[in-house]
Amino acid sequence: QVQLMESGGGDVRAGGSLRLSCTASGDTSTTRCMGWFRQAPGKELEGVASITSGGSKTYATSAKGLFAITQDNAQNTVYLQMSSLEPDDTAIYYCAASVVYCYGYLETKRYAYWGQGTQVTVSS
Repeated sequence: QVQLMESGGGDVRAGGSLRLSCTASGDTSTTRCMGWFRQAPGKELEGVASITSGGSKTYATSAKGLFAITQDNAQNTVYLQMSSLEPDDTAIYYCAASVVYCYGYLETKRYAYWGQGTQVTVSS
């Protein structure tokens, strides 16, 4: 089992930045990939970015050039740096861990473990 705890969400004005953090605990040796997903009000859960244990990254088209995913393996922590935020980025952001191959994919079905989510609200 892997437990995930997100932090760093909050309220920000359009054009601002936020950095989300996700710390994993438990049997993290089984984790092959960490991902960030988000769910906006009235919308489906969508993938934002992922990073493999080896550091290979995958981004959703909407996130390329604006969001950056990084990790600190020693701290079992993955980060999502978000820049130039817009009101459409308002969502609950979830961290997830996968024990299967995931490079190039942002499918929720590949992720077995999920955090509780952190709210990001971007005002205009």
